[in-house]
Amino acid sequence: MDWDNARIFLAIYRKGTLRSAAAFLDIDQATVGRRLNALEASLGARLFLRTPSGYLATPAGELAVTAAELMERAALQFQREMQGIDNRLSGTVRVATSDTIASHSVLGAMQRLHVMHPEIRVVLSTSTEISNLTRREAELAVRTLKPTSPDLISRHLARRSMGLYATPAYLSQRGMPVQGNGMQGHDIIVYQGSVAPRHKEKLCLEPIANARVAIEVNSGMVMLDAARRGMGVAELPCHMADGDPQLTRVWPERVDHYEVWLVMHTDLSRSARVRATADAIIATFAEEE
Repeated sequence: MDWDNARIFLAIYRKGTLRSAAAFLDIDQATVGRRLNALEASLGARLFLRTPSGYLATPAGELAVTAAELMERAALQFQREMQGIDNRLSGTVRVATSDTIASHSVLGAMQRLHVMHPEIRVVLSTSTEISNLTRREAELAVRTLKPTSPDLISRHLARRSMGLYATPAYLSQRGMPVQGNGMQGHDIIVYQGSVAPRHKEKLCLEPIANARVAIEVNSGMVMLDAARRGMGVAELPCHMADGDPQLTRVWPERVDHYEVWLVMHTDLSRSARVRATADAIIATFAEEE
């Protein structure tokens, strides 16, 4: 099995369909299908069951995953080491973060970077999911969780505050929430459990057992918009919501905090374009503090 076939096999295994694998690899779906057929023919084994819901690995396919992932780790390590000694201030850098952090901070950093190094092309992905830096889904990530992997290095960027917010019209209709009664009589806007498990029990350290969940979202910008529409009380970053004319702070003395980290793979810390991108992010966050 060569690496090109192995990476196609892994993409199908992880994504579940030829279409999703092709989109992930940025190649034609027909090519993915042909390469899979050729791989199975060369191995003399069926690697996937074709089902209406997608491609499911056979026992042979499950065995092949281990070998393919060993090839993947070796290939990605080689790629990272080569990038690590690349001194060119040009080329592509993939940056991953959330939509709210991108809107408030990272876009400004990328604007700074483009002015200084216009030949660096940034691919910015915004999601609540944590990108896998080891698998090269991104070279840099700006996260609210500090990584524990020894292969990753992190730098603390900021400590930010969160508060509770609602529209004046909502508070006029429902009244100000009463601390200690579980937000009884109020609608709340929360993150989906996979994004923020803490929202199942509390908002900004306040129990929410008696509240009614109006909507669950997986995007900070959508949460902000839902709050602006008067759908309920939301926990929002203070630096975004305090100056918003459509929102009123609930219990200004109540505050929670979160940390923001810049994360990169150790092997990429010597790459000139990755280092320049990291420096622009660090400088932008320093100015905001």
